[in-house]
Amino acid sequence: DLAIRTEALKRLNLLEPTKNYTGNHDLGFMMYCSFGTAYAITKDPAYKDVIFTAAGSLATRYRPSIKAIQSWNTSQKFKCPVIIDNMMNLELLEWVSQNGGDKKYAEIAVNHANTTLKNQFRPDFSSWHVIDYDLEKGDVYKKLTHQGFADESAWARGQAWGLYGYIVMYRFTKDPAYLSLAKNITKFILNHPNLPADKVPFWDFNAPDIPNALRDVSAASVTASALLELAQYTKGKERKEYVTVAEDILKVLSSPTYRAKAGTNGGFILEHSVGHLPAKSEVDVPLTYADYYFIEALQRYKKWYL
Repeated sequence: DLAIRTEALKRLNLLEPTKNYTGNHDLGFMMYCSFGTAYAITKDPAYKDVIFTAAGSLATRYRPSIKAIQSWNTSQKFKCPVIIDNMMNLELLEWVSQNGGDKKYAEIAVNHANTTLKNQFRPDFSSWHVIDYDLEKGDVYKKLTHQGFADESAWARGQAWGLYGYIVMYRFTKDPAYLSLAKNITKFILNHPNLPADKVPFWDFNAPDIPNALRDVSAASVTASALLELAQYTKGKERKEYVTVAEDILKVLSSPTYRAKAGTNGGFILEHSVGHLPAKSEVDVPLTYADYYFIEALQRYKKWYL
């Protein structure tokens, strides 16, 4: 569709200067999901150059003393916070290393994934949202859940970010520890007693007002896309289960309960996501990444399973 392509190019032009931004960890989301996708479609070397520059910018946030990428900047509340969302930015680094870029980026990604694996997960394979590190000592300062209900709760989208991130790391490295962790995160999500029947999670698995708590459609979208890739690395009954669950989620998200009518919802496809409820930010609204991973999941399902 020429009109869509034209609008996409406009937005790429607006976004390109962000390749030099070093103020937070979200360059993977911002640059790889946009320019990485554009390069995959067009093979335009200019897009590849942008991705390479963005990887260099993201790498400036790597902290050798903790072997991880700092997420948010130091503040009165945090010393050196590393959030589970950051797993989603490692694809940028791995891709660049495997496509002609500096191999140090892949090393950074692996180090970050290993540090997160060691410190961010509880015995039941749920994750804390934030691990705050002491850079001087090189160890954990405190563990908390900033966007969830409580420090010891399981913030729904955080669990999805972790699942997706370790599947991506397995794709690039084939490290069985990453695949094992992804499977265990999946078990935590799918077997949780507070997961609703339609598999669209409450914004936090431990929200105090379940079953009346708000749902987070974005967590469901990310989970569905992740499960479809996880199924690519499994066989038999396990593979079938992952695909079936993803199918169920996609069907539910395509229903009138969660999918907006055409021409409404500000142009977004899905409704009812939750960004940061404790801060009363983006509560029960459409979110860009809910739509992004919903579309990605639909494309994956069509490509791999139809």
